[in-house]
Amino acid sequence: MLYRVADQADWQQAQQTGFFASADLQAEGFIHTSELYQGVETANRYYHGRRDVLLLELDEQALLAAGVEVKREWAASRGQHFAHVFEPIPLSAVVRTFGFQPAADGRFALPPAL
Repeated sequence: MLYRVADQADWQQAQQTGFFASADLQAEGFIHTSELYQGVETANRYYHGRRDVLLLELDEQALLAAGVEVKREWAASRGQHFAHVFEPIPLSAVVRTFGFQPAADGRFALPPAL
């Protein structure tokens, strides 16, 4: 599984179009995603304190079956490989969504179901 911290506005748009896309797809040519162990660090680094996000759980095999390219690429700033999705994500590949609210100090933790 892959994970994406998603703006609620992007998720609402996905409900209309049937595909999740975010600003990074247009700006960088891919949607940033994380492995489970990378998700909290990503949320705290880029979404600290935000209350308008949720966490998407993506089935990588469903993405590949739909012909969506997923490639792991090195992110020098993080010293790790991250999965990049090179097209809008069909909603059929979104397995679960989680409410994703930070604690009082603005920091995120994985939802208990994960």
